[in-house]
Amino acid sequence: MADVSEASSSQPPVFNSNASRPLPRADTGSVFLNRLSDLFTFLLHLERRVDPWFRPGFDALLRDPIAGFVTDLINRQRPNDGLKIAEEKPLPDEEAFLDSIISTFEKQMRKLWKPGGMERGGNTKTHGIVRGEFIIHENLPAPFRQGIYAQPQTFQAWVRFSGPGPYITPDIDDVGFMSTSIKLMGVPGPKLMDEEKSTIDLFGVSTPTFVTPDTKANAQLQSESLKNAQIYYFLNFHHPHLLDLIMQSLWIKTQSSPFEAPYFSCVPYLLGEGQAMQYSVWPKSKRRTPIPRLPLRPPDDYLREAMVASLTEGDIEFDFRLQLQTDPHLMPIENNAVLWPEALSPRVSVATLRLPKQKFDSPAQLEFAKKLSYNPWHTIAGHRPLGNQSRARRRMYETLSKLRHTENAVPHYEPTGDEVFE
Repeated sequence: MADVSEASSSQPPVFNSNASRPLPRADTGSVFLNRLSDLFTFLLHLERRVDPWFRPGFDALLRDPIAGFVTDLINRQRPNDGLKIAEEKPLPDEEAFLDSIISTFEKQMRKLWKPGGMERGGNTKTHGIVRGEFIIHENLPAPFRQGIYAQPQTFQAWVRFSGPGPYITPDIDDVGFMSTSIKLMGVPGPKLMDEEKSTIDLFGVSTPTFVTPDTKANAQLQSESLKNAQIYYFLNFHHPHLLDLIMQSLWIKTQSSPFEAPYFSCVPYLLGEGQAMQYSVWPKSKRRTPIPRLPLRPPDDYLREAMVASLTEGDIEFDFRLQLQTDPHLMPIENNAVLWPEALSPRVSVATLRLPKQKFDSPAQLEFAKKLSYNPWHTIAGHRPLGNQSRARRRMYETLSKLRHTENAVPHYEPTGDEVFE
């Protein structure tokens, strides 16, 4: 077993960059716009204190009908490009938008973090990184028996649960959004990126649609994020994204535990030649951990504390599901703000993600999360990422990962699952 904590002990001590801190104030260059943005943030934080009392009823009665209505409005505004199943269509100036995204992320990361303690540009706060097993089910329907799903097998995994970023705030002060990154190990076959030989990385966020439809919009969002005023991406007179704001707001909320929310890929991937799919991760338990102290202020890291309590008691399991693309227009490849309707293609269970009972919150194990690089292009050809935002992620994630590792003097590390921590 590789003792990662021993290897890292020779590094000079650094401050705990993963510790929570207040959210920065808006810096738009306009006093009025700054105050308006900060007021919106203040009201959002107030809403988070009372959200658990009304949100379950809202979700049960209204969320899905509203989501369907908003999705219909979004689709009415979209042209039908006449694409085929799993067919891609590059955006005009796609690389220029990507250059802008990377440049903005680099500026923000250097602004927020010091060398030796640089955190990720997005999905920033590490709630925890835990051991897992990814167990492929037997007797899957024929269309799903592709790639790693072709036969029953089990992969060891490192699973990171994180907050939204780009800041690391007390959990109650984030936007109500969580993410997970699953690194499968011991996966045979050639990979689309050479930097890791035996891994496949899977990603999920707690909203079923992505915050931006494409890289053009993502460049706009990152520009506002650099000013700590993301609300002006959604609400502005030039390129507003009001419908996307509504869709995101239907799922962001006061979270109870990273183990108690579903996660969605939002972007599509190949499922063998000529098939496209999205995947999602669903908690098998209906348990909801009470959020301490509400409507007063919970502990800064109450989400991590909920994870610790759950894995101290026993195993946690998630159901991993695939959804095939069956309509190229209503289930688009190049627009990731469109909800793929289950009426056209149900989500099919193909695997179980099992997190065995364990202790994971040692400083050494939390620090281990910084050593890892996740990239959706850490995969095999049969599961190639699709769409403009997926194409962007290859260079964006690689560039920002190299920046983080260089600034922290930590080389790229491909895990084996044998790591141990003191």
